[in-house]
Amino acid sequence: MPTRGFVVLSPLARTLSSAALLVLFAAGCGGGDKPPSPSDPAQPLKVVATTTQVADFARNVGGDRVSVHQLLKPNVDPHDYEPSPADMQAIAEADVLVKNGVDLEKWLDETISAAGFDGPVVDASQGVRIRNGDPHIWHNPLNVKTMAATIEKGFAAADPGDAAAYQANRVAYDAKLDALDGEIAKKIESVPADRRKLVTNHDAFGYYLDRYKLTFVGSIIPSFDTSAELSAKQVSDLVAKIKATGVAAIFSEASLPPKTAEAIGREAGVTVVAGEDALYGDSLGPEGSAGATYLQMEEHNTDTIVNALRGTAA
Repeated sequence: MPTRGFVVLSPLARTLSSAALLVLFAAGCGGGDKPPSPSDPAQPLKVVATTTQVADFARNVGGDRVSVHQLLKPNVDPHDYEPSPADMQAIAEADVLVKNGVDLEKWLDETISAAGFDGPVVDASQGVRIRNGDPHIWHNPLNVKTMAATIEKGFAAADPGDAAAYQANRVAYDAKLDALDGEIAKKIESVPADRRKLVTNHDAFGYYLDRYKLTFVGSIIPSFDTSAELSAKQVSDLVAKIKATGVAAIFSEASLPPKTAEAIGREAGVTVVAGEDALYGDSLGPEGSAGATYLQMEEHNTDTIVNALRGTAA
């Protein structure tokens, strides 16, 4: 029987409530001076970016004109996030907030409301052709060019005085993305056509597969969302499909435990790529890792896939 006079809050709601109180307290204790405008060269544009990927894009577009607070940490699943007091404070004080979009950050609206943020929110997915509601749009470098252009527009609108710098940074980043796209295509083409088949931890690489003409055989988690699980029948069906199609390897992901993938790999009799060679799917890796930036992540993923499918992995 419910206890009268009490409201039971979810863990996320409790986190938001506590963090919001800290934000309000900090605001109340602050001085009365008006903060410098974003166009002030001494004050960089304060940007909050949700995921590791859009934070990386924001840094490349913004350069030294922006200060980026990244909500999600490296190798953290974006589907499972609870804001810290520091995150709430950063959101409350932000000039611009950048999100991936395509409903990846289901927690964002509630977090923004609790922080009291009413500034511009840049949806980096605007203009990207979405496939079946899949939020993993960054796995095609051409989509990232669209995302970077959208971020540039958002920064220029918030900080017109630095619009030319944002444009120059975006153009320079576009050149790197075009080079990456060409290099990935060249490497994938070196794999025999009948071996270009992928089984991954979860269904996160659809845009990559479409762009570079690989075949998706299946995933350990049968969903865009990592909270889903395979049934016993789905496991046996996937094992049978792996055997029937001659898949060369199963690819684990750095932000997900490899245990189930390894069990399926043993049953199917195929190699499981895990550990340091695991793919970066939902998140970039930490500084110093093979996936520390978007460009490094896609290069690592491609080299790992190509080596495994060609049978040349270390």
